[in-house]
Amino acid sequence: MLPADVRAGARLISRIEAGEAAFDVVTGNASVVGITGPPGAGKSTLVDKVITAYRMRGQTVAVLAVDPSSPFTGGAVLGDRIRMRSHAGDRGVFIRSMAARGQLGGLAVATPAAIRVLDSLGFDRIIVETVGVGQSEIAVAASADCTVLVSTPNAGDSVQAMKAGVIEVGDVFVVNKSDLPGAQVTARSLRNALGVTARRAPVLLTRADRGDGVPELVGVVERFLDAL
Repeated sequence: MLPADVRAGARLISRIEAGEAAFDVVTGNASVVGITGPPGAGKSTLVDKVITAYRMRGQTVAVLAVDPSSPFTGGAVLGDRIRMRSHAGDRGVFIRSMAARGQLGGLAVATPAAIRVLDSLGFDRIIVETVGVGQSEIAVAASADCTVLVSTPNAGDSVQAMKAGVIEVGDVFVVNKSDLPGAQVTARSLRNALGVTARRAPVLLTRADRGDGVPELVGVVERFLDAL
């Protein structure tokens, strides 16, 4: 894809966010991977390493990272891109932060439209990282072909809380920060919770800061996408 096309797509997304643009685009063949989970689970660091794994496969990647907004000013720090700055000079990677602006569900209002714009630009994979979510914020599942739910060791209560909502839409489950005590216990708790819901989704362990387990995660995601 041409840099000029990507710049035009970025400007169109900005206009969509501002409510200034209506559009009709021809969609491509991108697969959409949703990365969701509670605050502090290490989603942005994990996405950074997932980008690397996809680029090593020769695939282009677009990322939409949704950041929380201030309830007072409506502004957002848009800090997810800081953790992905190693890809700043890669023309095969596009990273866009979006402010949630009070929207419930883990996504911004403009996220679904932005996905279609990026799909039309010809990216191979589109990764959507949600704002930190709770048990009922499952909007990403409607936009993603594969939803990855990220949790952390000693998540105890949060794993229980997820049973009633977001755990029911996850296609792949990740226990990140696997170097911390309790990682295996948390993974076992997730498998038990999935058993209650009669799900057979895989549960993986990763350490995103070092990239441990990320190639395996991407492999599992790709096998899931191939089976669709």
